Amino acid sequence: MSLRILAPGGSAIFSIPEGWANGVEWQTLEQQLGDCFFDIAAECPYGLPHKAIYRQGLFGPIPDHTMDAFLAAGFRRNGNTMYTMVCRECQGCVPIRLDPEEFVPNRSQRRTLVKNRDLTLATGPLQITPDRLALCDAFLRTRYPGRHSTAIDYYSGFFVNAVTNTMEVTYRLEGRLVGVGIVDITLASLNAVYFYFDPALARRGLGTYNILQLVELCRREEKEYLYLGYWIDRVAAMRYKAQFKPHSLLRGRSWQRVEREKHGME
Repeated sequence: MSLRILAPGGSAIFSIPEGWANGVEWQTLEQQLGDCFFDIAAECPYGLPHKAIYRQGLFGPIPDHTMDAFLAAGFRRNGNTMYTMVCRECQGCVPIRLDPEEFVPNRSQRRTLVKNRDLTLATGPLQITPDRLALCDAFLRTRYPGRHSTAIDYYSGFFVNAVTNTMEVTYRLEGRLVGVGIVDITLASLNAVYFYFDPALARRGLGTYNILQLVELCRREEKEYLYLGYWIDRVAAMRYKAQFKPHSLLRGRSWQRVEREKHGME
């Protein structure tokens, strides 16, 4: 099995043994790939007052077992780029994942399930259609006022890729599209890439509902982990992920388990 890394001036191919995933092997690969990653400075995408530093590399198709190792090491996917955050002034972006077999919804999450039982869910290959683009544009205008990102930008530069298998989860209310989840699939994991929804339905908690449905999808497909991207305590739109317990946070090079509270409010 080989892994192609695209870089200025050409590409490099590394041979990856099937089934590797432990820390020592990841560190070995990380050393091999060191010259293929570049640090890119940018404005913080989450609005924090620090310079964001992306350590990223551009890839061709990645084997599933290698993608699982990237995810386990805290990497995220953006288009054909794999990246991790190495911001010098901030360590706010903390990778978070769930074990679907251990997760138990709390009282609030169970209410969200009931509130959205009138939605119709479907899974399938990633599609770019007028209703999806219109919904994504409406979401982006509400979530990021003043920015000029468009649905076409997100689909062409973020969602669509040649790196791994990607699918969508759609939610409809009386036939009308109200939410779309973009999800990467590997042999062992689901990776929640992005979720956008109708801003007029914000009170339904569709972000929470999407994660609950992805947990069920993991169970049906016997996936070991559901990766939720970054938990960022200082950003409200990212803070809610910590309510899914038990979960694990990647601190340094180890995943640390956070248990569910045992009290009446759960």
